[in-house]
Amino acid sequence: MERKKIALIGGGQIGGALAQLAATRELGAIVLYDVVDGLPQGKCLDIAEAASIQGFDPRVTGTNDYRDIAGADLVIVTAGLPRKPGMSREDLIEVNAKIMKSVAEAIRVYAPRAYVIVLSNPLDAMVTLCQRITGFPHDRVFGQSGVLDSARFAAFIAWELEVSVKDVNAMILGGHGDDMVPLVRFATVSGIPVMELLEQKYGSEERAREVMEALVKRTRGAGGEIVALLKNGSAFYSPAFSAIAMAESILKDQKRILPTCAYLNGEFGVKGYYMGVPCILGERGVEKVVEFKLTEEEQAMMDKSVASVKGLVDGMINLSF
Repeated sequence: MERKKIALIGGGQIGGALAQLAATRELGAIVLYDVVDGLPQGKCLDIAEAASIQGFDPRVTGTNDYRDIAGADLVIVTAGLPRKPGMSREDLIEVNAKIMKSVAEAIRVYAPRAYVIVLSNPLDAMVTLCQRITGFPHDRVFGQSGVLDSARFAAFIAWELEVSVKDVNAMILGGHGDDMVPLVRFATVSGIPVMELLEQKYGSEERAREVMEALVKRTRGAGGEIVALLKNGSAFYSPAFSAIAMAESILKDQKRILPTCAYLNGEFGVKGYYMGVPCILGERGVEKVVEFKLTEEEQAMMDKSVASVKGLVDGMINLSF
């Protein structure tokens, strides 16, 4: 059986972690691209030399030539400037838009049949730019944000309730930024609403709401929290795991429902923009946007998030590349 080909664009911290995860899970033949001479080659050699220890069959290649991504079935884009302390994702837009333009042009030429997962920030704008430059159908170009944001939310809930994170189910919608939309009413631990468990713990509905508000606030600022601690970089382990979950669902046609930055054509009241929503991911990429009715409060948060994304995307369109 022929292996799928996975091209990873960007050999930085996330790209290296992606290459390791994809290799150890034997998701396909991996090509790691970066502009820095020797960087992707060295990381791939390092991963391949661990194959006998971990027990995987390596097909990992590092390159500085876009021609080596030719025929890729799946492309994951992490290329771009990472955040530094005090920077918002939006601060990266001009420099990363220039990088994304060159990346998308290369994908269009060398991997015209690929599905593309974008991780570069500001996420919602970079996905939009990638799709417009490649010209690929919207269901073949999408972004990773909601899986990561939801995982962070679930982790904070688990730590607060002192339960296994494996039993926590939580979801974040909207743009990948401070206006993301946490669906508190759907957050559960083994099917039990988190708010009920918080009320049991604190003996007060009011106190439970205060704690949840703090969890939501930490989730919205989770990326910045890591940036502040690292001081010279941004999160890379959790984004890589999140992207691999999406890649595996596509490559193995698992049809998982995952929060994905997908193009909306009227769903959730949004038309013509990419937003984080639940999607079925399978061998045809975004196979379906899973729509459901939001409460008035949730819809108000979604509208605010949509407005932020629109402002970001519309501003990017006016940039000169």
